[in-house]
Amino acid sequence: MPMRAFFPYAATTDGITVRVAPRFLPEQSDPEAPRFVWSYHVRIENHGDQSVQLFARHWIITDADGHIEEIEGEGVVGDQPFIAPGGAYDYVSGCPLPTPSGTMHGSYAMERDGEVFDVEIPAFALEHPTLKPSLN
Repeated sequence: MPMRAFFPYAATTDGITVRVAPRFLPEQSDPEAPRFVWSYHVRIENHGDQSVQLFARHWIITDADGHIEEIEGEGVVGDQPFIAPGGAYDYVSGCPLPTPSGTMHGSYAMERDGEVFDVEIPAFALEHPTLKPSLN
């Protein structure tokens, strides 16, 4: 299966590619609440020739009503991974929204050989399966 088929969203910054595959979780969602939940699988690939360390994240989450929530913190899923040249790091996390659609994007703060830089997390759609995707 081609990488694009599994990870429909991707962005590359300074040799680091971030790929994202969101998935709606009907078993954790309750439209009456209202609560809609998605998981998202992230793969971070190091196409450079030096190791990098991810040490912080910054997410911008927007629901269908235009409400924006920013989340900042250390690492991802309790880890601050080192990614060797040619290597990748995968993790899965989740996001609840009070609306049946929304978007997420942001950045990772990384360090390489003493230099700190930001890596783009591509914008991706969180869409209830009965809705037409708005980002691609």
